[in-house]
Amino acid sequence: MKEILVIGASGTSGSAVLNSLVKKGFKVKAASRNPEKLTKTADVTPVRFEFGKSYSEVLKNTDGVFLMSPPLDPEAPQKLNPFIDEAKSAGIKHIIFLSAMGADASEETPLRKVERHLMNSGINYTILRPNFFMENFSTGFLAEMVKHGAIYVAAGDGKSSFITVKDIAEVAAAAFEQKLYGKELNLTGPEALDYHETVKSIGSAVNKDIAYNPIPEEAMLQGAIDNGMPEGAAKYLGALYHAVREGWTASINDNIEKVTGKKPTYFKDFVKENLSSWK
Repeated sequence: MKEILVIGASGTSGSAVLNSLVKKGFKVKAASRNPEKLTKTADVTPVRFEFGKSYSEVLKNTDGVFLMSPPLDPEAPQKLNPFIDEAKSAGIKHIIFLSAMGADASEETPLRKVERHLMNSGINYTILRPNFFMENFSTGFLAEMVKHGAIYVAAGDGKSSFITVKDIAEVAAAAFEQKLYGKELNLTGPEALDYHETVKSIGSAVNKDIAYNPIPEEAMLQGAIDNGMPEGAAKYLGALYHAVREGWTASINDNIEKVTGKKPTYFKDFVKENLSSWK
């Protein structure tokens, strides 16, 4: 294989995938809107990338692509499907698409439309559908709430089998290495927890009381919009938390261990590794 193009390489998921690929000996093109923020090494070449711009240079001498959508983007098909078409024309041999758990529940969801386009493209594909990231608590949208002692989301008492991006990245790297073509893999952590349990785990580790306050979906969406989130993205967020309340994110499987040979990370161990995030 020549090189792997990693879309979103400066983000949480992309950077983890980049690191996992390098550990397995792959050469990586690290794609970002701000490649100057990435470090060039013998194994990593930062490249400028934006959806809707020319892809010809970044696809040269590239065999595989790790593809992901901008987060909570209802226009994902309009952005990603033309890229998939150009990747096909450029002779890309394998695309791994980072989708989301539940994306295949409806053919009308944005990520499912991308999945279908990729599946019908003729390119060898692997689709990864992870559950909610544990990193949401440490570096994502819940981190500041945790630091201030209370989180407010419309999850009710629903449980999620939270997963770390490191585990997702290990699966992605193994999928390239093993040529796991034509696979659709739901990825979960080893246990399902509700938000009362997650904040209790963090609070015990940092010796601080952290509350979980379930709020109505309308209140969560309005708060997100008031904080600058586009309305379309807020509605997308609402759909995700509707799935949590309905119990659709509580399932557990062993796909991570099947692919990587390693057990997925428990939330309590994630907390121990990320204590500095909440100091």
